Amino acid sequence: MNTWGRGRFKVWLKKQKIGEELVYTLGGGETPHIGAVSVCEPGKKPRSVRLPHHLDYLITEPIAKAAAKKYGVKAVCVGGVHVDDASREEIKKLVKNCRELKRFV
Repeated sequence: MNTWGRGRFKVWLKKQKIGEELVYTLGGGETPHIGAVSVCEPGKKPRSVRLPHHLDYLITEPIAKAAAKKYGVKAVCVGGVHVDDASREEIKKLVKNCRELKRFV
């Protein structure tokens, strides 16, 4: 498992293989959860299923897309992050930390 950030802004990414394909689990903040599932095939745009009132696809899609491009296989990213009563700046910090996780794909 790879992590980025500290305290309530710490996020993590786990990688698992299913055959030759990849599944990433992303979580963090105060309440990790499943807010979106994104899948990407090499050379295509990611497709996502998002739960109502969740914007987690904004962080799962880039992970799935980066993995599909790097490894040339189907890749899935599932997960979500949450910080209670977060300000706009705190949300930006959490999203930035999630984007940093792409380095571990």
